[in-house]
Amino acid sequence: MKAEWRILPWLVATCLFLPGRAAAESIDQRVEAAIRPIANTLAELVFYKIDLFGQPFPLIVLWLAVAALFFTFYLGFVNIRGFVFALRHVRGQYNNPAAKGEISHFQAVATAVSGTVGIGNIGGVAVAIVIGGPGAAFWLFIAGFLSMSTKLVECTLGVKYRRHNSDGSVSGGPMYYLEHYLSVRGMPRLGKCLGGFYALSLVIGCLGIGNMFQSNQAYVQFVTISGGEASFFADKGWLFGVVLASVVALVIIGGIRSIARVASHIVPFMGVLYVLCALVIIGMSAEHIPASIVLIVGDAFSVQSATGGMVGAIIVGFQRALFSNEAGIGSASIAHSAVKTDEPASEGLVSLLEPFIDTVVICTLTSLVIVTTVYPNGLLDSGAEGIALTSAAFQHHVSWSPYPLAIAALLFAFSTSIAWSYYGLKGWTYLFGEAALTQLIFKTVFCAFIALGCMIQLSAVLDFSDAMVFLIAIPNILGLYLFAPEVKREVNSYLRRLKAGEVKKSPV
Repeated sequence: MKAEWRILPWLVATCLFLPGRAAAESIDQRVEAAIRPIANTLAELVFYKIDLFGQPFPLIVLWLAVAALFFTFYLGFVNIRGFVFALRHVRGQYNNPAAKGEISHFQAVATAVSGTVGIGNIGGVAVAIVIGGPGAAFWLFIAGFLSMSTKLVECTLGVKYRRHNSDGSVSGGPMYYLEHYLSVRGMPRLGKCLGGFYALSLVIGCLGIGNMFQSNQAYVQFVTISGGEASFFADKGWLFGVVLASVVALVIIGGIRSIARVASHIVPFMGVLYVLCALVIIGMSAEHIPASIVLIVGDAFSVQSATGGMVGAIIVGFQRALFSNEAGIGSASIAHSAVKTDEPASEGLVSLLEPFIDTVVICTLTSLVIVTTVYPNGLLDSGAEGIALTSAAFQHHVSWSPYPLAIAALLFAFSTSIAWSYYGLKGWTYLFGEAALTQLIFKTVFCAFIALGCMIQLSAVLDFSDAMVFLIAIPNILGLYLFAPEVKREVNSYLRRLKAGEVKKSPV
């Protein structure tokens, strides 16, 4: 039996000691009281807002947006120039079986997409449009397009400065390339500290937004489609949590290869399921499409509106897009680092597809579903918010459509959890080493938090982890700026060789 399989008895033992509902609620209150002041202070710092033309603009969103704009122009719109080559790599035209790594280009992008496509693509977009108006959909699309360039830079660096372990596994991500930049310049201790700060923040973040929040939302969706308050699981969050944690454990015990294998099947299925459902609903509102597009574009450039006009739409649209695709945070580069390639820029090109799928395609389709259905039919007056509003838009045309939507949401939550388990694991092993027991401890804790997330929602923990995840965008973006000339040379050289036919194609 592999050492990793020991997680199952550990998980069962851990879950048996999880508190009952009443005790869990008591824990919830105590944790909330202890962490809430810290969470509030950190959130105020990380999401500090400045006044921009009369509208509050989170500084971290501006930080990410400026980086996306800079890299798009600095790299000569590589998100357009490299897009076709990205598709060719994902299709396996340039696969190199002899290259070091653990997973294919397709599996890498599927794993990264599984970590970003989540509940926010369904419910978060609805919130953005309600707050920012229909024009937010336009700026969400633009932000997704620009974010592709940021993702390319961090994933190219992730592969270039990854480390190959003695067991054949790979470790990469911002902690490694940030450490390298400072180490080669005579500051190894500072590099190690910066890498450690990133890794620790990632571990904390993965237990919140990549774990407890996802399992809690998965539980809520499951109860909804299985009868609501009459559902067998309505008062049995602990049971659903243990089942979900066990399923996640079965996936993550095999490491990135197992995660990537599952993601490569789930992501296409859930993506196609949601896209087809959205296209059907949009098609059933075909008569409203021209007017909706005019409304979206007009509101995006309006001078004044109840939602703040153009500036308000830009702020909300960019915020939703950047929070959705996580470009600039660096987490996705951890998954991309495991790819089988000897060309770092090849995986940078592949990573262009991640914000494209997550934001440009899925979030835009959600926007069109809402604007073509909610606005013409007055559904905003129903009082529904978030995913409930998106569900109402689907249900307006097809009464049973919330069921496939709920299934997609469940898969989104599950896939996000398994991807973030790997991100957190790599942060953990950066801090404590690659030993099997070290990894077992993290995986057990991660799965236990999944079960706990179905029982209670520690809002203070979620807020704290959310702030920690976006806090690490500050050093990561700084690192991307410092590495920018190197990445530009790497990418342009690889693109030139691709166009000249100098890169060997796969025999398959």
